[in-house]
Amino acid sequence: MSRTSVLTDEQWERIQPLLPSSDGSRGRPFRDDRPVVEGILYRYRCGIAWRDVPEEFGPWQTVWKRHRRYSGDGTWDRILAALLTDAQKVELIDWAVSVDSTINRAHQHATNFPRHTGGAPNYTNLLTEPADHAVGRSRGGLSTKIHALVDGAGRPLVVLVGPGQGGDSPMFPALMSHLRVHGGRPGPPRTRPERLRADKAYSSRAIRAHLRSRKIAAVIPEPADQQGHRRRRGSRGGRPPAFDAQDYRGRNVVERSFNLFKQWRGLATRYDKLALTYRGGAVLRAITIWLKALLGDMP
Repeated sequence: MSRTSVLTDEQWERIQPLLPSSDGSRGRPFRDDRPVVEGILYRYRCGIAWRDVPEEFGPWQTVWKRHRRYSGDGTWDRILAALLTDAQKVELIDWAVSVDSTINRAHQHATNFPRHTGGAPNYTNLLTEPADHAVGRSRGGLSTKIHALVDGAGRPLVVLVGPGQGGDSPMFPALMSHLRVHGGRPGPPRTRPERLRADKAYSSRAIRAHLRSRKIAAVIPEPADQQGHRRRRGSRGGRPPAFDAQDYRGRNVVERSFNLFKQWRGLATRYDKLALTYRGGAVLRAITIWLKALLGDMP
């Protein structure tokens, strides 16, 4: 089998109707979508420069421009939403979700442009490039974080990006606001998981109150400093929050999910200058994970 094989025929037939068409539009018609989309997948899987995309996928300029277009107009997000709808209809989604983030070093070629540090990260408007381009300075240098909500089997439901020094807790409301899965039942999309598993970084009053107000079971350990502060206050500190240590063992699925993301070298290291295109690559990885779950393995 060719090293450049990316999608099976069945997988391509599932996503092809969801891609935009140039029919009826002015200008030059689109080149055949399949080699272009597979060229995008191949580039992120191998972590190569756009100019080094093999010629069998078409001109590298076309591959890059198509990815920039689909990342900026929401095409990749619509495809992921459609696959989540299919998964919900067959009850494939496990609604015991986990949340976490992973930090990825930004290559020097991804950071040689002006940045407005302190600008708003890409939290709510996924189609607008943030002022800081989701690049920040952490212990390891310039880096970007991928924040994700995954189901009980570690399959991505929501993927966002932010600067490397950004905290996990402030991103949580944005992740939850983008959790919308249609299908499986009449009425509005499902936005409420059964339980949420998270590490100590998400142990805050605001997050616990949010989960409690929506009747979502919180499986979040309490950090030692919060335990000490509560005990020092005595009866005024209240009771310790409920914590199911046995259920918390299932949180490791989000770590394994990030391992799958980082199998793609173009995500393990950020080479993209734009946060839009880097997040587009992460959403593409989520698409391939759900294609595998719904239709079978990749080539």
